[in-house]
Amino acid sequence: MAPPAAVREKHARDGATRRGDAQAIRSVIAREAAAAGFSAVRIARVGDLGAEPGQRFLKFIAERLHGDMDWLEAKAERRKHPNAMWPEARSAIVLGLSYAPDEDPLRFLAARDRASISVYASRRDYHDVVKPRLKRVARAVQIATSADVKVFVDTAPLMEKPLAALAGLGWQGKHTNLVSREHGSWLYLGIVLTAAEIAPDEAEVSHCGNCRRCLDVCPTAAFPSPYQLDARRCISYLTIEHKGPIPHEFRTAIGNRIYGCDDCLAVCPWNKFAQAAHDQQLAIRPETQGPRLADLLTLHDEAFRKRFAGTPIRRAGHARFMRNALIAAGNSGDATLVPHIEALLGHESPLVRGAAVWALSRLKQQDDLQKLAQAHTRETDESVREEWAMALAS
Repeated sequence: MAPPAAVREKHARDGATRRGDAQAIRSVIAREAAAAGFSAVRIARVGDLGAEPGQRFLKFIAERLHGDMDWLEAKAERRKHPNAMWPEARSAIVLGLSYAPDEDPLRFLAARDRASISVYASRRDYHDVVKPRLKRVARAVQIATSADVKVFVDTAPLMEKPLAALAGLGWQGKHTNLVSREHGSWLYLGIVLTAAEIAPDEAEVSHCGNCRRCLDVCPTAAFPSPYQLDARRCISYLTIEHKGPIPHEFRTAIGNRIYGCDDCLAVCPWNKFAQAAHDQQLAIRPETQGPRLADLLTLHDEAFRKRFAGTPIRRAGHARFMRNALIAAGNSGDATLVPHIEALLGHESPLVRGAAVWALSRLKQQDDLQKLAQAHTRETDESVREEWAMALAS
């Protein structure tokens, strides 16, 4: 039996109201995202993510491809799916902020007396820029839906890139990074999870085709196969996350990259559609644009912290930064750097002393190196002693 006309009319009104509310919520999200300065916003249904991304991630961890990024392993089970971290999450609002450069990001690689710094690190720390903007969007969503919200900028156990692909913001390229048809490889990602059910956007599919430029350009062969990264071979990992001496097999290939590597991002053909970002809060810092190695090698801890305050570079710490600068100095072929390097043989950190030994082995004659070694026979750190032994043996 059909329901009475009054009941049918009420159901129709309720349905129209729900559709109107859904459209109103999406309008609120779009308006607030634009007002906050985001370049793109899409929505995914959390439950649609499925188990596959989490399984791939757990396999990555099980194969030890994450190196010594212990924080990934420690929260692997929570990271495998948003609901493993927050069971009430129903929708993911994925926001992108373009940081597309207006110049060739690889232009300093040939200038071996200078350092090359990744585009993302050459400006204010994106965490400090993105998070307040996310909170603005999240507040608007909470008011519009009366549902709980949480914000994430890659510091919590959440897989942003699979969610971004599910939301239609882009797709994960063969280098595992997100690629957008509008913004290329240059998007900072932020996510607002909400307990509200919000109509999702259509997922994006891969547009890589047969292209493998990102795989072939990698200086250290960090991609065992398309869509798989071995972080232990990645220059970004080695210069930013890795805490110990950089393995000898990668030092020459690192060249003058002292913080991160943009090679696989920069060669992507989709970058031709990306317009240079002009966000005032993400203005390029002049001191990150091809700084002279001679200047970097003289930075003591306080000067380092002051020079790179507010950038991601400072988070690496002085010792790791100097380690990287010394690797670049060793690759420079510039003998005028030798006095600066020798001064670092007395640095308090064995990480720095060991890298200094290697750099000198690349720039000094063997006889001079032998004499220098005799002046440092009191070295007590085993890793530095090994560097001396290898340098003298070669």
